[in-house]
Amino acid sequence: MGAKNKTAITPTRQEDYAQWYQEIIKASDMAENSPVRGCMVMKPWGYAIWENIMNQMDAEFKKTGVKNAYFPLFIPLSYLEKEAEHVDGFAKECAVVTHHKLEKDKNGKLVPAGELAEPLIVRPTSETIIGESMSRWTSSYRDLPILLNQWANVVRWEMRTRMFLRTSEFLWQEGHTAHATKKEAVQRTMQMLDLYAKFVEDHLAMPVIKGRKTVSERFPGADDTTCIEAMMQDRRALQAGTSHFLGQNFARGSDIRFQNEDGQEQYAWTTSWGTSTRMIGGMIMVHSDDDGLVVPPRIAPAHVVILPILKKDQDNTSVMESVKDLKATLHEKTFYGRPVEVEIDARDIGGIRGWDWVKKGIPVRVELGPRDIAGHTVFMARRDRDAGQKESMDRDTFINTITDILDQIQHTLFDRALAFQKANTLQIDTWQKFFYLYKNTGGSHNGAFVFSHWCGSKACEEQIKKQLSVTIRCIPFDSPKEKGSCILCKKQSEQRVLFAKAY
Repeated sequence: MGAKNKTAITPTRQEDYAQWYQEIIKASDMAENSPVRGCMVMKPWGYAIWENIMNQMDAEFKKTGVKNAYFPLFIPLSYLEKEAEHVDGFAKECAVVTHHKLEKDKNGKLVPAGELAEPLIVRPTSETIIGESMSRWTSSYRDLPILLNQWANVVRWEMRTRMFLRTSEFLWQEGHTAHATKKEAVQRTMQMLDLYAKFVEDHLAMPVIKGRKTVSERFPGADDTTCIEAMMQDRRALQAGTSHFLGQNFARGSDIRFQNEDGQEQYAWTTSWGTSTRMIGGMIMVHSDDDGLVVPPRIAPAHVVILPILKKDQDNTSVMESVKDLKATLHEKTFYGRPVEVEIDARDIGGIRGWDWVKKGIPVRVELGPRDIAGHTVFMARRDRDAGQKESMDRDTFINTITDILDQIQHTLFDRALAFQKANTLQIDTWQKFFYLYKNTGGSHNGAFVFSHWCGSKACEEQIKKQLSVTIRCIPFDSPKEKGSCILCKKQSEQRVLFAKAY
């Protein structure tokens, strides 16, 4: 399958983690930069991963009563102004449409014309436009709850972009719900966070820490923001999903009112929650190695690739028939609700062929030639192991255990990531150690996840961020109450919080 030293990703993770990440995307043929600044083209292999995430997550949403809808890409400027904190939070990232047509000037050059009476914001998030609809759909408590989700694209005008992690346009889902009581809305907020955590761990094999954002890190306009945080291989954190309790703030701004059972008029309680294609960026950084991409089987575009060993100037009909038969037999097996997906690659390009699939991260590679057919065996390699580690298996045994093999790979990836997270998670109680850890990190090493005490003041939070580029990722739900001293100011603290450098 090719000499490893000729085909490994360069630079390696240790040499230049940021460039390694870019090279993984390129080598796996997932995506490429677009001519449009800050945007990307998702190629079929990368988009297929997103499709599987969408399909599998959408099924989980619907189990909770959520229904899909779609709302406009354009949002009137006045809608954002209805919630002051919300517009302040997104103002610098908004793309604005001010004209509705093009005309040629006296030099024949196309220029904007037809100025709009009111500028339109290209959707950065949809609380306000969805709230407008909810206000028209809600008059009685009997109309509630409203449980909606949309799969869409959004635009946030990022200054520094990186494929999948942070682009000016990206794909996501955003859920929006309205409830008659605060209790119901809070329960929905936590229900969706738990769903995200379970999905990311079970399907993307990424261990996460659940917690609450500090006031300064909340979603603009929310009463409370909860999140899941995952550790990348450079020990930075990635926020993989958020769920927001919006209180009645957006209901007031959008006038979402209803009559309760006693005939009294009240504002609804609302939530919003979302994940995006940055989950794919997280998957890349958690699992991939210096040989290329590694894709967890549950979201892999294909599970198995068969590489027929064909002889030049010979009749290879029997080999290809055996290959097609193996594909059909494997496809009859079911792995987590879908058939075992099989690719056949019969290109005559030598060892590069197998290595292409290593770099694409397909879970299982199979070589099948005349000797294997004669011996009723297959020559198999797993992507969770060294690229050169292959084994011969009885063909029937391989077919009958393929779903077990895929399940083993899925669990191996999660266990490996969890072990890495635990090995790089620390408790620190002195500023000297805290400062030294983060001040002396760089390149492929960005410190660790650190649990330290914090007094709760915004001043300390901002000072730590300014000095070390370290933020409070969340206040973990499972962090026990314990007395301690703030890592910076030494004032009393009741609980440790999670600090890390982040994407």
